[in-house]
Amino acid sequence: MTRYVHAHPEARRIIFWRHGRTAWNHAGRFQGQEDIDLDRIGREQALRAAEVLHTRRPSLIVSSDLRRAADTAGALAELSGLPVSIDERLRETDAGHWQGLTFAEIDEQFPEENAAWRGGDPEVRAGGQESRLDVGRRMLGAVTDAVGRIQTSETLVIVSHGGAIRAALAALMGLPPQRWGALAGLSNCHWSEVHEVVGRAEALFSWQLTEHNVGLGSLPVEPLEG
Repeated sequence: MTRYVHAHPEARRIIFWRHGRTAWNHAGRFQGQEDIDLDRIGREQALRAAEVLHTRRPSLIVSSDLRRAADTAGALAELSGLPVSIDERLRETDAGHWQGLTFAEIDEQFPEENAAWRGGDPEVRAGGQESRLDVGRRMLGAVTDAVGRIQTSETLVIVSHGGAIRAALAALMGLPPQRWGALAGLSNCHWSEVHEVVGRAEALFSWQLTEHNVGLGSLPVEPLEG
């Protein structure tokens, strides 16, 4: 998506950054809230993406507590000199008994539930645990709290997970839950950006998506959940 360059100069910005690759991403496994480390490629992705995001002059970095996200955030923290704040609400979807299974295994063992999940049903519970609505609510709470910590014209970086970021974006922009599936997920170490809508009294929304699933073109692309 082309970057929107006409944002109000006082608008706050949020960059949602997905963590780098893990061995489970590479194997096509649903990680959910399992605490899996970045692999070698993931660490390289984080370093290279951090160089780009550093140029956006972030004022605050808030990350999921899961290592793959926190370590990705650490690459940007090292360049920017900012600390990383941890918020457990930024974790990936709790996928219950799906966690650790490959996407093919989930489809074979739970065909109806998985078809509903993949079809974008916002109320189906992944592996019997969280729905996208559940994830969107907790993500929105975490993001709202974090935005309250930055000033006008400043940039917040949220480091989280593919499914969680998609739910956060949809909830933040007020999309009807039945349309949440229209948003594509983020590839490893890619990011999306929203700008606050300022000075437009007629606007029916508070945040506008200006970039989506942006990253360095040569980075490997892996499954979008987890």
